[in-house]
Amino acid sequence: MGFFLGATIHDVAQVVGAGYSISLDAGDFATFTKLTRVVLLVPVVATVSLVYRAKVIDGNATALPIPAFLVGFVLLMVANSTGLIPQGLASTISRISQFCLVVAVAALGMKTSFKSLLTLGWRPILTILSETLFLALLVIGALLLE
Repeated sequence: MGFFLGATIHDVAQVVGAGYSISLDAGDFATFTKLTRVVLLVPVVATVSLVYRAKVIDGNATALPIPAFLVGFVLLMVANSTGLIPQGLASTISRISQFCLVVAVAALGMKTSFKSLLTLGWRPILTILSETLFLALLVIGALLLE
């Protein structure tokens, strides 16, 4: 169940909440699966940036840089993984990060309006449902092959 949740839910906070609401093991596995998906964004975004690096603005070609958030993510990941960030500081940063994540998720929940969503029409809703169904079937297929 943890793999299914981590592979199909789009938001990290929702994965964590859904996983741990089932069990500690499901939460750990869901979080690990989701974070693996997040890490895989690094090569995907870098590749897309390099493939589409030539951008023409007013007749002049400009380089499309690799996004700064991606560089920052990799640097912080390497710094933490290699022990360059002291454990006490990493623990404090982690607590601050958890607090910010809870505040962000609460803010999104308070701002969500199903009435506003319905005014967008059926196409965006169908797209969201189709993508979710596709991911669910893909993950179920992968689990059945195992």
